[in-house]
Amino acid sequence: MDLRPLVICIILVSPVTGLWWAVSNQVLADPHIICRRTKRLRPKVADTCRKEIGLLKELAKGAQLGSKECQFQFRNRRWNCTTAKKSIRLVLMSDTRESGFVNAITAAGVAFAVTRACSTGSLMDCGCDSKLKYKDTDDGASMTSPRKHRVHKQKGKGRKGNKQRKEALKQTEGTTATEWRWNGCGDNINYGVRKSREWMDAPYRRQSDIKTLVMLHNNNAGRLAVKNYMIIECKCHGLSGSCTMRTCWSRMPTFRDIGHRLKDHFDGAIKVLPSNDGRSFLAAGDPSIKPPGREDIVYSEDSPEFCNPHPRTGSLGTQGRVCNVSSAGVGGCDLLCCGRGHDTKQIKHVYNCDCRFKWCCNVTCNTCQEKRSLHTCR
Repeated sequence: MDLRPLVICIILVSPVTGLWWAVSNQVLADPHIICRRTKRLRPKVADTCRKEIGLLKELAKGAQLGSKECQFQFRNRRWNCTTAKKSIRLVLMSDTRESGFVNAITAAGVAFAVTRACSTGSLMDCGCDSKLKYKDTDDGASMTSPRKHRVHKQKGKGRKGNKQRKEALKQTEGTTATEWRWNGCGDNINYGVRKSREWMDAPYRRQSDIKTLVMLHNNNAGRLAVKNYMIIECKCHGLSGSCTMRTCWSRMPTFRDIGHRLKDHFDGAIKVLPSNDGRSFLAAGDPSIKPPGREDIVYSEDSPEFCNPHPRTGSLGTQGRVCNVSSAGVGGCDLLCCGRGHDTKQIKHVYNCDCRFKWCCNVTCNTCQEKRSLHTCR
């Protein structure tokens, strides 16, 4: 999708997240465009613009990752993460849970892309993470670095979660600390997180209004969705598969897993109000509600219904959207069409069938067609 028409309208409102979404395709062709579009660059960022062209391209790839994942996660919802016309600009102007997700997934995408580039050797200023962070003990996995770094976090918490995390490293019985080593090309997540923070957060560090506090919190929540869920992988060495020695390293989860996790946080997003100190926020509503955690997505404004086009909210409505007539969920015709009903028409679907392999080396298929029902919102 060509996002260039959005550049002018987005840059005036959201000079970081919106700008990256708008010009990510162009940055891949001309990395300097982001530097020309972003005004009053901080020293570190300005230095990157002058010297680190490869990093700019990875930042753009990260923004594209976030945009595509957002569209996948919301493909069946009333707001489907569209980048059409002025819609995304208006969404980012508000402080709803939708803008919170956009900020979180973009920050996560930038951290993910930069980290991946380090591991593959695409960036010259960073490399693999080869520092020892874990060792096996009789009690399971223990931390050896000053800074806590989690083993692959499972859904389970407490004792059950601890047991699952121990099993991630203890793959064979009787393994001791002297029988394995930290090696291989681990993903350098700290470098990716640092670059994401420099580009996503730097323009807002000196501001303390509620919108800025919420945005910075959600940016960090996106990065933590990558950093806190690193996975430990090990490879066995030894005669006959005896696994007398194991080499272990860390890797990032897939970006689809990151998207699912942030979507779960979107569904459980917490509304907040500014606190009296002017530097933080509190959960809105019942005072007994615990404050948001670092991984939670937060917002301060209620979302519009997104049922009908609205020039002030960026809603494009759901008229003409394809819906699932057999579903009672968010993608079903009842909810997606906002009670307006739906239209049904028959379409012809053409596909390959009766495929056969012929030596060597061709596959021949017949062409088949069938009628399918297409349901769209009125």
